[in-house]
Amino acid sequence: EVQLVESGGGLVQAGGSLRLSCTTSGITFDDYTIGWFRQAPGKEREGVSCISKIGSRTYWPDSVKGRFTISSDIAANTVYLQMNNLKPEDTAVYYCAADNLPWCRTSTTWDYWGQGTQVTVSS
Repeated sequence: EVQLVESGGGLVQAGGSLRLSCTTSGITFDDYTIGWFRQAPGKEREGVSCISKIGSRTYWPDSVKGRFTISSDIAANTVYLQMNNLKPEDTAVYYCAADNLPWCRTSTTWDYWGQGTQVTVSS
């Protein structure tokens, strides 16, 4: 059974930091591209960042570039999303997803999804 488990969300003041974790099981970690998405209330799910199975890193909204950093720990089967200088507009449920394709993309048609972790940034 494939599982993606997110953790690390919470309530933080604007300007603060959080590190999200996505721990996978049931897949060969090296064979999958892992992405982070978020969904705010009343909005569509959007891609935030991705690390492909060939190691390339991508950040999609201009608003997160320079503030968010994606990394991976192959031994732990885990992908991290370090989020610094958080803003109220970063408030959303953050999801990780895994896909066998070797490239990152913003569409939400990924093979596997986690259950999400809430990030709330207060002003």
